[in-house]
Amino acid sequence: MSTLPPEPVEVDPPSPRSRRDAVVITPHVDAFGVGMRDGAAFFARFFAEAVRPPFHIRELIRQCYEVGYRSLPLITVTGFITGIVFTKQSRPSLAAFGATSWLPSLITIALVRSLAPLVTALICAGKVGSSIGAELGSMKVTEQIEAMEVSAINPFKYLVVTRTLATTLMVPLLALYFSFVGLVGAYMNIHGQEAASLASFLKSGFSTITFLDVWSSMSKAIAYGFTIGLIASYKGFRATSGTQGVGRAANASVVLAMFVIFIEEVLIVQIVTFLRDL
Repeated sequence: MSTLPPEPVEVDPPSPRSRRDAVVITPHVDAFGVGMRDGAAFFARFFAEAVRPPFHIRELIRQCYEVGYRSLPLITVTGFITGIVFTKQSRPSLAAFGATSWLPSLITIALVRSLAPLVTALICAGKVGSSIGAELGSMKVTEQIEAMEVSAINPFKYLVVTRTLATTLMVPLLALYFSFVGLVGAYMNIHGQEAASLASFLKSGFSTITFLDVWSSMSKAIAYGFTIGLIASYKGFRATSGTQGVGRAANASVVLAMFVIFIEEVLIVQIVTFLRDL
C-alpha cells in the first residue's frame, strides 16, 4: 500500500516591513547588549587593576595636573559668572515677597547642593572627557597601546586607572573651588546692590548649610568624576577606523558621560531627599 507524501505547507514570505525591522532593530539591540557587557567588564577590570601594584604615582600626579590645574581658568570664569547671574535672576522673585534678606542663603544652598558639582562635571565632561577619549583613541588606532603591551607595560593600569583616579580626585576639588568663586560673584553683586558686609553675607549664607548638604555635594562630584574618567577611557580604548574613530570616541565620551551624569544626579537627589526626611 503506497503512502502519499504530505502536501507542502505554503509559508507567506516576510513582508517588506518585517524585513526592514529585522535589519534595523536587531543590530542596534545586539550592539547595546555587547556594549553593556563590555562596559561591565571594563568597570570590573578597573577595580581589579587599581588595587594591584605597581602604582604609577608620577603619571597620576601628571594627570591630576592636567585635569585640575588646567581646568582652573574655565572653572573660574564659569563659577564667577554663574554666581552673578543666579543672584541677579533670583533677586526679583525674592523682592516680590519682601525676602531679599534670604538671597545669600538661597545662593549658598543652590551652589553647594546642586550647581557646583553639576556644572563642574559638565565642564569637565566636555573639556577633560573629550581630551581623554581623543588621546586614548589616537593611541589605539596608531597601535601605541599594543606597543606598550610588547614593552611589558600594562596599558590599562598606566592609561585608564591613572586618568580615572585623577578625574575622581580633581572634580570634587574643582567643585569646591566653583562654589567659592560663585559665592564671590554673588557677594559682589549683593554688595553692589545693598552694600552688605562680607561677614553678614557669610553668616546668612552658611547658616542654612548642613553637613548632609556638603556630603551630598562631594558624593555627587566624586561619582561624576569617576564617570567622566571611566567612560572617556572606555570609549578611547574601543576606538577604531582611524581618525574618524578618534573623533567618534571623543564625541561619544562627552555625550555618554553627560547622559550618565544626569541619571546619577536624579538618583543621588532622591537618596539625599530620603535621608533628609528621616
